[in-house]
Amino acid sequence: MASMALQLLGFFLGLLGFTGTIVATLLPHWRSRAHVDGNIITATGYMKGLWMECVWRSTGIYQCELYRSLLALPPDLQAARALMVISCLTSVLASLVSVTGMKCTRFARGSLIKSPLVLSGGICFLCAGLLCLVTVSWTTNEVIENFYNPLIHSGMKYEIGLAVYLGYASACLSLAGGMVLCWSSSGDRSRQSPSHMQRGQSSHLPPVFNNLHPPAPPYRPPEALKGNHAPSLCSASSSGYRLNNYV
Repeated sequence: MASMALQLLGFFLGLLGFTGTIVATLLPHWRSRAHVDGNIITATGYMKGLWMECVWRSTGIYQCELYRSLLALPPDLQAARALMVISCLTSVLASLVSVTGMKCTRFARGSLIKSPLVLSGGICFLCAGLLCLVTVSWTTNEVIENFYNPLIHSGMKYEIGLAVYLGYASACLSLAGGMVLCWSSSGDRSRQSPSHMQRGQSSHLPPVFNNLHPPAPPYRPPEALKGNHAPSLCSASSSGYRLNNYV
C-alpha cells in the first residue's frame, strides 16, 4: 500500500513538472526588457520567447510575432528549442510508461514487468527534468552575461523572464517525481526477489526430481546388538578376571 502511494506521488509530481515544462516552452516570457538608467516608467515592454517575440503597450495590448526563419535564429535559441521539445517528449514517454507499470493499473497485473516499467518511467522523468534544467540554466547565464556586458547598449539588455522561473520549478518537480518513482521501484524489487526465487527453485523441477532423494529415516540399532558391547579395560568385572583366583 505504501509503495502504491509512493508511485502515485511520484507520478503526479512528474505530471505537474511535465505541465509546467509545456507552459514554459510556449510562453514568450523568457527575456523581458530591463529598466535601466532610471527609466522605470515605460510605455512599451518587449519580451522574447523560444517561438515568438511580443510587445506590450501601456494600453494593455499585446502584439506577438512568430519567428519566421529557423535558420536566422541564433544558435543558442535553436538549441534551447530542441532541448525543451525533447524534454516534453521524454515526459510524455515517462507518463505512458509509468502508468502501465503502476500497481493501481490492470496492465500486466501480478507480473514481474511492473517494477521495471516504473523504474523506466522514473528514469525518463529524471532525463526530462535534467534537459529542462540545462536549458533554463543556459538561458539564465546568457542573460546575466549580456546584462553586465558594457559593450551592449542599455536598450538591448534583457532580464530573466517568468517562463525561466517556471522552467526551474518544472525541472525540480520532474526530478522529484522521477526519484520517487525509482525509489518505489527499488523497494518493490527487494521485496519480490526472495519470494520469487523460492518459487522458482521449487517450480522449475518436475515432480519426479523433487522426490528423487527422499530424507533418510532415523537410525535405530538392531535388537541383537543391544548390550553386546566390548568390555572396558578399567572395568572391575571384566571377562575372565576374578580376584579370588589370586588369593
